[in-house]
Amino acid sequence: MSTKIQFASKPENIVIAEKFVEGLRCEVNMSNTVYEDIMVAITEAANNAMSHGNKDNADKSVEISCKLDESHELISLIVKDEGPGFDYDNIPDPTTEENLLRSNGRGVFLMRELAQAIFYSNKGARVDMLFSI
Repeated sequence: MSTKIQFASKPENIVIAEKFVEGLRCEVNMSNTVYEDIMVAITEAANNAMSHGNKDNADKSVEISCKLDESHELISLIVKDEGPGFDYDNIPDPTTEENLLRSNGRGVFLMRELAQAIFYSNKGARVDMLFSI
């Protein structure tokens, strides 16, 4: 199984990412916990792609795709934006005292905690997340 969607970088389009994950749940047998983990990780990645990657430019798009491995035990979710990327190796730790009260900066942390593995490419404009299902 392999599927893909693309949408403009408008905040209201986050619902498209959510429906994408709901559709996956209909096609792939996964626990509620895995579904919830994927939902949080994809919405965080899509929000980051729209706001940080594409700078809320509605003329730029976000692409989400997924691939299920042959054993049907692993699903790879990929989120791409059209931005220049970012320094994903130097993101402030949101769990440190000086960052606890910040209103942002938790998305990548959550994605790393929820996925079994996370990989960046294209200077950070693409993130691949791997989940055990």
